[in-house]
Amino acid sequence: MDKIYIENLEFRAYHGVFPEEKKLGQKFIVSLELELDTREAALSNNLEKTLHYGLISERVQSIVLEKSYDLLESLAEKIAETLLLEYPLLQGVKVRVDKPQAPIPLPFGTVAVEIYRSWHKVYLSLGSNLGEKTANLERAIQEISSLKHTSLCKKSSFLETEPFGYVEQDFFVNACIEVKTLLTAKELLASCLAIEEKMGRKRVLKWGPRNIDIDILFYDKEIYDEEDLVIPHPWIEERMFVLEPLCEIAPNYIHPILKKTIFMLKRGVEHETTV
Repeated sequence: MDKIYIENLEFRAYHGVFPEEKKLGQKFIVSLELELDTREAALSNNLEKTLHYGLISERVQSIVLEKSYDLLESLAEKIAETLLLEYPLLQGVKVRVDKPQAPIPLPFGTVAVEIYRSWHKVYLSLGSNLGEKTANLERAIQEISSLKHTSLCKKSSFLETEPFGYVEQDFFVNACIEVKTLLTAKELLASCLAIEEKMGRKRVLKWGPRNIDIDILFYDKEIYDEEDLVIPHPWIEERMFVLEPLCEIAPNYIHPILKKTIFMLKRGVEHETTV
């Protein structure tokens, strides 16, 4: 990813925990590392295809001055979030906020906080075999699209499938979607569980009937193996009800552990079922 740097923007502002800091103010220094694809701008020599350094600097100034924050962490987070939401070309941003006049009773150079934030590409699987199945999926997709700092990018067609695991139940309707989000993987998981609960999901029997099921399949290329979060989702490579709709929207996505594309994994399952 290409990068644009804006370094050492200086402001007098009123951030800090102590009342004196909020009353008297002090110097703050903000530096940015902006990630985007600059090739189209370079080839066309068109400012509209890249980021305007001056406008971004002015936007940072307005953020620094419009509100007093106790923590540098909060100020840095606000800068990163605002820039990512307001500038569609921006894919990721590193924000450093220095506070060289912090109230520390010792000789020091500076105090600083540096964070990195970016858009995340996420693939999710949805399924339903109770009630109005298609309507359940449509509602779940709408709920996901309405999450904070999350938007729908792609949606597969809806697929009727046989039940997996516990077979004495009605057929499922399944789909996969691609979203982009600023939420962390754990924040997204919590949000998906909350949507399931809001829609009345009852967890009675493993692999049993459900009105809605939402699983995070992939989160960027990241790998999680924790008690409450496993990504990539287990057994993707065995489940045609996941692979078929996922292949519609991401055939060339490479499984970060298996190192095979979704298309290749789907072909593998198809081959096994015909042998």
